[in-house]
Amino acid sequence: MKALGMCVVAGVVVAVVGGVAPQRVKAAQVSSAAPILVDDDKVQCPTAQFTSIQQAINSAPAGSVIRVCPGTYVEQLTINKTLRIEGENGAILIPSNMMGNGTDPASGEAIAAAILVENADNVEIEGLIIDGSNNGISGCAPDLRGVEYQNASGSVEHNAVRHFRLAASDAGCQSGEAIEIDNPSGANLNVRVGSNSVWDYQKNGITVNDTGTTAEVVRNVVTGIGPTSGAAQNGVQMGFGATGSIRLNNISGNVWSPCVSTTNCSTNAAGILVFESNGVEIHKNVLETNQIGIFIGGDDSRVELNEVADSPVLIGVAVVGNSDAVVRNIISHADQAGVYIQGNDDRVRENEITDAGIGVLKISGSTDTVIGGNLFFATPIPVQDPAPNRNMNSSPKR
Repeated sequence: MKALGMCVVAGVVVAVVGGVAPQRVKAAQVSSAAPILVDDDKVQCPTAQFTSIQQAINSAPAGSVIRVCPGTYVEQLTINKTLRIEGENGAILIPSNMMGNGTDPASGEAIAAAILVENADNVEIEGLIIDGSNNGISGCAPDLRGVEYQNASGSVEHNAVRHFRLAASDAGCQSGEAIEIDNPSGANLNVRVGSNSVWDYQKNGITVNDTGTTAEVVRNVVTGIGPTSGAAQNGVQMGFGATGSIRLNNISGNVWSPCVSTTNCSTNAAGILVFESNGVEIHKNVLETNQIGIFIGGDDSRVELNEVADSPVLIGVAVVGNSDAVVRNIISHADQAGVYIQGNDDRVRENEITDAGIGVLKISGSTDTVIGGNLFFATPIPVQDPAPNRNMNSSPKR
């Protein structure tokens, strides 16, 4: 029988089996040296070596752990080496008058990120309050972001990422992403975005882009700003070749108010948007008050055991692709349709749909789709097959 021991990680005692620490942090990645302490005023942590997080990052050897003591840190961070950043309760990163510190790989335009992680492996950020309310940006550039991983791997967990939006006069700018993962290099990179509280963003809550990126987006609470005529929001986006899983998240409040009917809707907002990506697993999420609860724009994805409620104007689950599966979901109140299918070889099975304009809306020309075993309640038209094509104008962030 392996011996049990105890160790302390970020102030929490955890069990150790056989002397091996839990695999949240691989021993080969993180130094066994004592954490580097940062305290803005050295009151909570009098022995702190630094009063600035960026100073600690610059001085730390690769693989170090940097522990951020409670305090207010008015700075933007750039990380380009393997590190673990641990925020203690009350550690607030709130940059002021943010400046461009990176480049968007798709547009070539400047971005201003509170935390920019670039060209580094196994960077872990945990426990911080990351606040963009003093960003000071006027106009659509630079693009405002909370946490940006670019050509980098690692994890973003147990953080609060909030207030990444511009002034009301710039609400239409396609800016303001709370957490974004970009991979222009196309290298095989793995990122976990887990158990974060994400709210008051302008464009997207969590964005995962680019071929080569595999992401696990799990147990986050992502809350849009509700009906807005500004940027059409997406709670979680996985697009442009990225793949992975979106599981056990709670996503709400993504509604573009100028979309007033199925014939007068130039774009729309979505709780989960999969765009030009294949093989994404969407499992056991709770989605409420999103114009489209889940939008699949790709092939070979699976939407299973989700709860989707209150899709104003549009759709609970929309699929525009081939060989996708929509199975065993509970969908309540979707103004246009519970499930929309436009593609071939799709499966819509064993869903429970209540109070939808149409239960399953299958577009003309879609072939070999299996629709069966679904339960419909308070739904005037359980299945419309075939149906005329409808415009599905999603609004991804590129």
